[in-house]
Amino acid sequence: MAPIVSVENLEKRFAVSRKRQGARGLLGKLARETIDVRAVDGISFSIQPGEMVGYIGPNGAGKSTTIKMLTGILVPSSGLVRVAGLDPSRRRIELTRHIGMVFGQRTQLWWDLPLRDSFDLLRYIYRVPVERFRVNLDTFVELLDLGPVLDTPVRQLSLGQRMRGDLAASLLHDPEILYLDEPTIGLDVVVKARIREFLAELNRERGVTVLLTTHDISDIERLCSRVMIIDRGHLIYDGSLSAIKERFGDERMLVVDLEEPAPPIDVPGAIVEKVDGPRQWLRFHRSETTAAALIAAVAARVRLRDLTIEEPEIEDIVRRIYGGADPGRAR
Repeated sequence: MAPIVSVENLEKRFAVSRKRQGARGLLGKLARETIDVRAVDGISFSIQPGEMVGYIGPNGAGKSTTIKMLTGILVPSSGLVRVAGLDPSRRRIELTRHIGMVFGQRTQLWWDLPLRDSFDLLRYIYRVPVERFRVNLDTFVELLDLGPVLDTPVRQLSLGQRMRGDLAASLLHDPEILYLDEPTIGLDVVVKARIREFLAELNRERGVTVLLTTHDISDIERLCSRVMIIDRGHLIYDGSLSAIKERFGDERMLVVDLEEPAPPIDVPGAIVEKVDGPRQWLRFHRSETTAAALIAAVAARVRLRDLTIEEPEIEDIVRRIYGGADPGRAR
């Protein structure tokens, strides 16, 4: 099957003016110089129809710049982009029929109009057939629980209600691809759960391809089987969440409950991180020792009541990758 999104050696450069230290002009002011900043630097990837992909990275990594090139808002400096078989920057109007977008910090709804009127206007803009519009609207209103607020002006909606309204608005024209930029930012856990359930069902029932950028790693864990990590304009990881734990999550924790309190357990290949009465936390690296060998060594020294092994949290792993703390990052 041909990819629905294809990116090859994509670059976006910006000319940025800044003050040049130590150099002054005629009036004694610091002289300025123009530098070339690469917001996106030679990334390549493809997305198959129906995939849900997380696209993450620290602030300024190049996520939003990439999304803007995929939607045609920005023109690439070099490289190839194809979305639904189209060049986004050259065929932007035609592309809008194939894509939907939700930006957590912005809205496509009309601020002073009731939510229902915003949906009606979008029907005209996208030229959605009346019957299809009604079916879609009824479906999304039910799934997103928008019925009670359809006649409420958008400016009076809560953040969660507006976000659910934006999701419905982005899907009324049956797009093949949905771009989500921080769709759950600032929302409470109940609204987040509802939006995640909706997106999962949308992908399952309609096969909509989703590209999700977020700082909430739990969104990625619950929705995406694949994650791409970008940092300083470079794509540094592209694979599954399980593989990222294998590749970057070398560190594990053995939690042991002893029959009675004891001094920190001294065993090769592990360091005691914390002692709380009869419970101790031993940090170890899977590349240096196995859990089985460590458990055997601990059992030979102390009397055990219970034990568990804690795998690294994906959020902690990603944070370490952002900071460059993991030696596997360069690979």
